[in-house]
Amino acid sequence: MLLLGCIKEVSDYELVISLPNGLSGFVPVTQISDAYSKMLSKQVAQGEILEDLNSLSDMYSPGTLVRCVITSVEKSADGRRSIKLSIDPKKVNKSLNASALATGMLLSGFVSSVEDHGYLMDIGVSGTYAFLPRQKAQNYIKAVKRGSDLKIGQNLNCVIVEVKNEGRMVRLSIDRSEVAASLATEQQNWTLSNLLPGLVVKARVQKVAPLGIKVSFLSSFTGIVDFMHMDPEKSVNYSPDQVMKACILSIHPTSKVVRLTLRQAFLHPGGSPHQLSSDRMGAVVEESTVKAFYKQFGAVFELDDGTLAFSRLKHLSKNRKSFKPGAFKTGCKHKCRIIDYSLMDEMCIVSLKYQVIEARFLQYQDIHTGDVVQGKVFALKPIGMQVKVTDGIKGLVPSMHLADVILKQPEKKYSIGDEVKCRVLECNPSGKKLILTLKKSLIQSKLPVLSNYEDAKPGLITHGFVVCAREFGCIVKFYNDVKGLVPKNELSSEPISCPDKVFHEGQVVKVMVLKCEPQQERLLLSFRLSSKPAPENKKECTPKKKQKVKYQIGEMVDVKVLKKKDNGLEVSILEDEGNVIALIPTVHLSDFVTNCKLLWHCLQEGDVLPRVMFLSDKGEHIILSRKSAVISAVQEEQVVRSFSEIQPGMLLTGYVRNVMPFGVFVEFPFGVTGLAPKVSMSDKFVTDTKDHFVVGQTVIAKVMSIDEEKQRVLLNLKVSECSSEDSAAESFALLNQYFKEMKEIRSLLRRRGESSMARGLCELVPGKELQLVVQDVKEDGSALFSGSCVTGLTVTATRYHLGDKSIVPGEKTKALVLHVDALTSKVYVSLREKLLKQ
Repeated sequence: MLLLGCIKEVSDYELVISLPNGLSGFVPVTQISDAYSKMLSKQVAQGEILEDLNSLSDMYSPGTLVRCVITSVEKSADGRRSIKLSIDPKKVNKSLNASALATGMLLSGFVSSVEDHGYLMDIGVSGTYAFLPRQKAQNYIKAVKRGSDLKIGQNLNCVIVEVKNEGRMVRLSIDRSEVAASLATEQQNWTLSNLLPGLVVKARVQKVAPLGIKVSFLSSFTGIVDFMHMDPEKSVNYSPDQVMKACILSIHPTSKVVRLTLRQAFLHPGGSPHQLSSDRMGAVVEESTVKAFYKQFGAVFELDDGTLAFSRLKHLSKNRKSFKPGAFKTGCKHKCRIIDYSLMDEMCIVSLKYQVIEARFLQYQDIHTGDVVQGKVFALKPIGMQVKVTDGIKGLVPSMHLADVILKQPEKKYSIGDEVKCRVLECNPSGKKLILTLKKSLIQSKLPVLSNYEDAKPGLITHGFVVCAREFGCIVKFYNDVKGLVPKNELSSEPISCPDKVFHEGQVVKVMVLKCEPQQERLLLSFRLSSKPAPENKKECTPKKKQKVKYQIGEMVDVKVLKKKDNGLEVSILEDEGNVIALIPTVHLSDFVTNCKLLWHCLQEGDVLPRVMFLSDKGEHIILSRKSAVISAVQEEQVVRSFSEIQPGMLLTGYVRNVMPFGVFVEFPFGVTGLAPKVSMSDKFVTDTKDHFVVGQTVIAKVMSIDEEKQRVLLNLKVSECSSEDSAAESFALLNQYFKEMKEIRSLLRRRGESSMARGLCELVPGKELQLVVQDVKEDGSALFSGSCVTGLTVTATRYHLGDKSIVPGEKTKALVLHVDALTSKVYVSLREKLLKQ
């Protein structure tokens, strides 16, 4: 059966494909194309990596539409069906022959070799030589930004530009505009036996039914558009004889039933369906509204953000007996959870099952190293035991980790179906790899989890397990494959001549970190645990003062706002029934300077703030902080507790204590401070330090040098020096935190209901489209606007954000919200076409 699919995931050995109607299948690496399979075989035979052999992730990315053919449907051990697919053009275009090829046809083709003037393409038609000239590929190569050349094995949408010698020679184009404009016509002489998914046709409505539409296309063919593939943006109902564009989704090989889609994303070949934002996956929707119920299939819901979602019958209730069709009338409300996203249907897949909604883990991304999880044994193999954590999550317990001691006959201790409690040693969501341990000493350990070399600070005591004992010492492993060496002299206070006789593989041990070099991944450990007390902070206040406060730096407390002061909020700590009074300085309400003032303005006496961190108790007040970056740093132990712990090269999270003409003083949790001189403050040239930093601003600083004699630390605040290896993920996490806080601020404003203007500000979120009227165009090219949705607010667009439009006062226009400054009641908008289209 031929289907149009969309790549959902790319791994080393397969492509996971989203198929219509919420199904999914996979393409093994051997089913890409003949040329690619030959190169793989050559690499295996030679036993060395070939330079021109690209991995699947180099050539394919999620969101790409591909034509597939089902090669087999297999049942797995747990009763699930697995659909095996191929995207090899010899199988997909099997029904096409050379004489049937015509100009304008859109086919799948693969690069089989790279030549001087272009590329030889494999379109799977025997006796046909297909060539793609280099100039017809340039526009595509620039747009996808995957190097300066196409790669062997790459799947491409090709339009036939010229046919010679009765189809024995064809010239192709992959120009994006030519591909997007391609349309299957009667002149191309398509037949039911060689029709391909992915072709865009002009279709005429024949009959409209509750479950879909019957259409005719290419004069004599008929097809079906099911309820999931009608265009959700069309407010008007479809009527007989209406003509519109449609895209072929699948062709049944025997019944020849053709299924089509009317969704916009599929009507321009080369496009991509809409993707789901990562934070929505696994989200619980408190109120979803039933839009339609289909007794043989399931129900379509409208979620809280207006998008549509589908739930299969088996996910509408716990079991068949408890299912009540009356609860799924149009307009009924239900609580559900997003469990998947079908790219081919552009719909979330949801479940109403209580156990799914309440499940702690739904996908591999939800599991973190060190988590304790419950699972069921489903297979015992020579390498270890396979454990099912949830329906979609399976893990492996290696033989070494089946118990605190090595088990010779694990089948005597464990049986299939047994419930087991494990701890996560390693989780790699992209590779769907989950390694677990059943060692009780590790599961019950209350010591910190060591999962990366950066966390291995000298003095840290934790649990690990021995993987090797030799005459030089022991190699101990921790979580996420972090490992270190315990040299012979650190094995015990007494000399040990043969470590392999004292320590055994798999033994759980308590170790102390002596030294770590994260860049080189070198870790030096000791079994001789120090009994010395931790060094006390030299700047601590008098013992009497300290005894009054029972909180430790980094401890989380819930507080209630008592009074708003000029410099912050006076609060009482709820755990102490309001007896302990503390202060959250305004600058410590958020990591974002603008949000600090906004939160101070929005919060009122009596408001409760959860999870605020104890920062210090110097002076007359206990100081608390709500800075999430600082809280994370303390909780993840990415902090220094005293001057002696500081090492050059460390990246530390802190906040600006003072801005001086010669530099910036930065304070870190536990009271350590450092100076970033003017030259190390910014990647830009600094004239005035106050233009770059403000007191209280959260910063990430890199330790440049330390002067132990004078107890001085020199820092660098340049972004180029202080960003981690995964700076993109870091930036998105910060942005995500910013939008989370803005959402909190909007809900506070909405709850207060201070004025219609404040309520109006709540509704204006970045990305919202507004209908405005031009009020005035200023000399500098900027413009002011008014409108019913922005009464009392100053709405402005800069010259750049007016785009190429020449506007005049009184003119009506569409605009997109860029930023809302709630304190000054200013709204910044854009009229640029590019942004409005998105």
